[in-house]
Amino acid sequence: MRNASLDGDAIRIYLHLIAVAVWIGGQIVVAGIVPALRRSHPDALATVAKAFGRVAWPAFVVAVFTGVWNMVTVDSDVTTSGWSAVLGIKILLVVLTGGATWIHQNTTKASVRGASAALGLLLSLVVALMGVMLSA
Repeated sequence: MRNASLDGDAIRIYLHLIAVAVWIGGQIVVAGIVPALRRSHPDALATVAKAFGRVAWPAFVVAVFTGVWNMVTVDSDVTTSGWSAVLGIKILLVVLTGGATWIHQNTTKASVRGASAALGLLLSLVVALMGVMLSA
């Protein structure tokens, strides 16, 4: 029987989902507005990027923290080797996502900035899908 309750599990999952939504959704929104900003207010790009970073990186930290918290609450007796493999790949991709995004923010080369932004977003989307796979 499934029960609806506001408990530690609900709060943990809620925080995780909000943090992931900010991290991924923010990347999508910024990617959508950058071309318009580049045309109309190119000097605003750095300001927008820094402002987004002040919101996105804390969300990334919350997502990682709550992701680890989610992981330690799983009963290992009910997981399979396939589930564990997906979890291991997901953890690796989370690290790569953070790395790609860090490179994006710290490079001066436009080609590296574009490629690392695309890679960071793509990996973030794959990580989110893997989270759904692990929770199903």
